[in-house]
Amino acid sequence: MDPDTPWLTEQQRVWRNWLRMNTELPAALHRQLQADSELSLPDYDVLVQLTDTPEGRVRVLDLARALRWERSRLSHHIKRMEGRGLVRREDVPGDGRGAYVVLTPEGRTAIERAAPAHARRVRSLIFDSVGADELAALGAVVAKVLARLDEEERQPAR
Repeated sequence: MDPDTPWLTEQQRVWRNWLRMNTELPAALHRQLQADSELSLPDYDVLVQLTDTPEGRVRVLDLARALRWERSRLSHHIKRMEGRGLVRREDVPGDGRGAYVVLTPEGRTAIERAAPAHARRVRSLIFDSVGADELAALGAVVAKVLARLDEEERQPAR
């Protein structure tokens, strides 16, 4: 072991539990969505982004950024969602290379049906066993980590 390496000490247990949670929580949410609505968690993520806009459309590049997905991953996923009638692509007028991902009526219906059970599952898995003080602490920790990640993202590549 390199003595100059800043190994995790008391943080190691928390870090390993965090990693486990980041594996198990999305898997549990995915299973629930699949069973209740035949949507995947990535489908749900895309539909949430679209329903968060008044016009139900987002430019492909903006959607990839919001989801933190590579454009190729988004393109393949959108193609599958188009095949199921949940979304469609539209060209951006005056921009030969730009495209929108647009929520279809079927997509809106799918997320409206999925959202209540999904919210219940999120509440059950996370928030029902967390007190107000713990929730505030968790919120503060998450905000700090996200701020650090945003700061690093703005830094030039090393």
